Amino acid sequence: MSSLKGGVGKTTVTLGLASAAFSRGLRTLVVDLDPQSDVSTGMDVNPEGHGNIADVLENPKEKTVRSAIAASGWNQHHEGAIDLLIGSPSAINFDGPHPSVRDIWKLEEALASVEADYDLVLIDCAPSLNALTRTAWAASDRVLVVTEPGLFAVAAADRALRAIEEIRRGISPRLQPLGIVINRTRPQSMEHQFRTRELREMFGPLVLSPQLPERTSLQQAQGAAKPVHMWPGEAAQEMAGYFDQILDRVLRSAKLEGAASAPLARQATQATAVVENEGDDSDVVSDPAAN
Repeated sequence: MSSLKGGVGKTTVTLGLASAAFSRGLRTLVVDLDPQSDVSTGMDVNPEGHGNIADVLENPKEKTVRSAIAASGWNQHHEGAIDLLIGSPSAINFDGPHPSVRDIWKLEEALASVEADYDLVLIDCAPSLNALTRTAWAASDRVLVVTEPGLFAVAAADRALRAIEEIRRGISPRLQPLGIVINRTRPQSMEHQFRTRELREMFGPLVLSPQLPERTSLQQAQGAAKPVHMWPGEAAQEMAGYFDQILDRVLRSAKLEGAASAPLARQATQATAVVENEGDDSDVVSDPAAN
């Protein structure tokens, strides 16, 4: 998931999509590329005895990658398989403004060694357009842009889409925007109604439905490091249903809707990035040396 503005809830959307994939039985890997490492906290992972994303960016070999992957604590509460490539504040050391081509392809190289183990890879990006976000996008097939119905966030969504196009043209031809998720909406707010209309006028079908309303139950579930699909209450189940619909969009983008047993995808949230793993299809992430 991606957003070029902080505070719009990209990590919340990453965790919601991870919960939807987990409840559906998809073998899922979540990559915590944001130096704040909030996804690692939200997925109930103890980093003790493991490497982390900084180690992987330093040395993207398979042994290092596997040492940085841990099972989520979510697996203790429900049958499923969801893992985390553990985040680290030290990832900030790899977030320079002028990354080399070699640096940009490091995450792609790392994920190529483990992607056969997963149906879906979700990458929670940093809220900037420096090296970490470029690295995530280069390793992804789709980018889900997260925004909120406010003036500055609308401008950030526009910048994100322009940046995705630049990287698609210059670095990774397979990269595409999956769409824009409007998060933290208050339907009764006139300002939110106006900004939502503005987003639809600017970006048309890229603006996804449903919009995600503000719900304390979602914050409670994530604060307790539990998947929202397992949190009690009607409001939590309403949010779970919304994330199910967004996950359906991810699966449709891979042309594999309902094929839970088949390899699927990598997705980034620029808020979030998605990597789609489609067997011999041309959208499969390839060896960086071949690009």
